[in-house]
Amino acid sequence: MADTTTTAAQADQKPTRAFGARPQRGAAPQRGGARPQRGGQGETKAWTPVTKLGRLVAQGLIKNIHEIYLFSLPIKEYQIIDKFLSLKDEVMKIVPVQKQTRAGQRTRFKAFVVVGDHNGHVGLGVKCAKEVATAISGAIVAAKLSVIPVRRGYWGNKLGAPHTVPTKVTGKCGSVAVRLVPAPRGTGIVAARVPKKLLQFAGVDDVYTSSRGKTRTMGNFVMATFFAITKTFAYLTPDLWREVKLIKTPYQQHSAQLADKQ
Repeated sequence: MADTTTTAAQADQKPTRAFGARPQRGAAPQRGGARPQRGGQGETKAWTPVTKLGRLVAQGLIKNIHEIYLFSLPIKEYQIIDKFLSLKDEVMKIVPVQKQTRAGQRTRFKAFVVVGDHNGHVGLGVKCAKEVATAISGAIVAAKLSVIPVRRGYWGNKLGAPHTVPTKVTGKCGSVAVRLVPAPRGTGIVAARVPKKLLQFAGVDDVYTSSRGKTRTMGNFVMATFFAITKTFAYLTPDLWREVKLIKTPYQQHSAQLADKQ
């Protein structure tokens, strides 16, 4: 009889919890769990290419990203970049922008994201969205689609690996103008915080910089630096004068595989 009474008393007792602790809500997910990575890297879905270039990359017919740059083929799928490069991303700035409507002001968020592999490839993406997370993920995708090769050169003797920009280059966006000047080995990146981060992602070790204009506008500042980096391959120096034999584009070489619908 005593055992029955003890069991009934234990059943009537309510479970106690610490002060401030929340009770469990059924099967609701716990906060603070693992979150998927930005830029689509946390997705488990298999990539299904929708462009000709994507099909060639998925089938392994294009071995190097420089085969794409050689023929200036447009890249419309960011998975192509993920296939060849291991990129790191960093959010440079998130700024709210507003638009006046009949119902009032509509606020959205504009994100600037830089991606690079610290070895001659860098990209810049800008995206505007209603939520910060959506703007960041969209900017990462846009940055991957805009990845460009960075040409590096020497200051003085051509000893060791290329370490600086090959020539003086200038980029401009809005009122901001950025100039990159070759520097001796060991100088480092003499630049402000914004262009220094972009040059580090590009793999440039030594460079002098000069800027003018409203550099407080970080969006124009980072874009002017990116435009300057894109011009490193625009100037034809004597070492690029050698004759290059023309070959067929990947679309012509693998026309039979592209014709196969399966």
